[in-house]
Amino acid sequence: MRALTWHGREDVRIEDVPDPTLREPTDAVVRITSTAVCGSDLHLYGVLGPFLSPGDVLGHEPMGIVEEVGSEVTHIRPGDRVVIPFNIACGDCWMCRRGLQTQCETTQVREHDKGAALFGYTSLYGQVPGGQAEYLRVPMAHYGPVPVPDDGEPDERYLYLSDVVPTAWQAVEYAHIPDGGSVVVLGLGPIGQMSARIARHRGAAQVIGVDLVPERLAMARRHGISTLDLRETDELVDAIRSITGGRGPDSVIDAVGMEAHGSHLGKLAQIGANWLPDALAKPLFTKGGVDRLDALHAAIEIVRRGGTVSLSGVYGGMVDPMPMMDLFDKQITVRMGQANVRRWIDDVLPLVSDPADPLGVLDLRTHRMSLEDGPRAYELFQKKDDGAIKIILDPTLPADATAAGTQEAAR
Repeated sequence: MRALTWHGREDVRIEDVPDPTLREPTDAVVRITSTAVCGSDLHLYGVLGPFLSPGDVLGHEPMGIVEEVGSEVTHIRPGDRVVIPFNIACGDCWMCRRGLQTQCETTQVREHDKGAALFGYTSLYGQVPGGQAEYLRVPMAHYGPVPVPDDGEPDERYLYLSDVVPTAWQAVEYAHIPDGGSVVVLGLGPIGQMSARIARHRGAAQVIGVDLVPERLAMARRHGISTLDLRETDELVDAIRSITGGRGPDSVIDAVGMEAHGSHLGKLAQIGANWLPDALAKPLFTKGGVDRLDALHAAIEIVRRGGTVSLSGVYGGMVDPMPMMDLFDKQITVRMGQANVRRWIDDVLPLVSDPADPLGVLDLRTHRMSLEDGPRAYELFQKKDDGAIKIILDPTLPADATAAGTQEAAR
C-alpha cells in the first residue's frame, strides 16, 4: 500500500509499505478514506526527529471503511464507516474506566514511562504505524473505532472526532469557564478554532481568539469569535485586560504548544537538537528545556487571579523551567494532557451529526489533497501558505488533485 513516511527533518515521502494484517483477535483493518494533517504532526516534521525512524508511517486523524475484524471485535463489522481515535486504549483497565484513556494501562509505553500508545507518533508512544496511508491496522478495535452513519455526508462531518473535536471539548472542559464567563484562546489553528466555537456553544459570554495569521482570524470571526491580531497588538496583556473588566479573562486555553512564535532561543534549541546524533538529542529533549514557552507564559500572565489555564498545545521538554513533558503526559493539573477521545464521544457525536452543524465542522477544512501530495501538504501547513488551516489527505484522489476551501463554502 501507499503511505506517508518520515525520513528526516522536513523530509516526508510517499512510498510503498507492507499492507497491514490482523495480528490479534482485537484488531481491525480499515481502508482509509480521509486522514488529516494535525498541528502536532508538524512537531514530528520539524522537531521530534530523534524519536522517529526512517520509514515510520505518520498520521493520527483517520477514518474509513472496515475491511476485516478480529474474532473479539463485535461492535463493528466489515463495511462499517468508522472514525479512529488517535489514542489506543483497551476500554476496561483502571484508567480507561475512569475516563483516562490516554493513560490506558494495557497500552502504556512503559519502556519510556509514557501513557497510552498513539497512532503514528514516535517511539515514545509505541511507534505504531499511523493513518496517513491507504490502510491501517487498528489495535484494540473492540473498543476504539467509533461507528458513524454512512449517510452520504462528507467525511469532514465526522473526521474530527478522531482528535480535533474531542481535544477542543476537553480543553474547554478543563478551562472551567463559568456560565457567562470569559475565555481567551491562544492560537487559532484547528484546535484553537474548535475550542473557541465549543466555548461559545457551551455558554461563554466572551470568547477572544488570538493569532497573527489573517485566514485564521477571519475564520474565527465567521463563527462569532472576537479576535486580536498579534501583528497589530503591541501589549497583548493590556489589550485583553482592557476588554475583560481590567482583571483578565476567567480562563485561557493555550492551543499553541512547544513551537510558539517569538520563542527564539527555544527555536534554536529545537533546530540544534535535530542536528545531533539521536543518542545525544534524545536526552536533550527528555531531560532538557527545548520548548518555546511564549504562549504558556502569556497564558499565565493573561488569566485573571483565581482563573484557570487549560493546555491543549503539546509540550515536550523536561526542564523548561517546568517539567513540561511529565506534566503534559501525566495530565497533572494546571489542567492539561492528551485528549481522552472516547470519554467525550457521547458528548460530541450528536453535535457533529446535527444537520445544523452547531460547531461548524464543515467550515474547518481548507484543503483536500491526494495522499500522494502529502509532502506538499506538510510544507503548505507548516508555512501556512495558501490559507492552509486544516488539510485532509484523500487516498482515493490522484496526485495533484486538490480541493481548496471549506465544505460550507463549497455549498
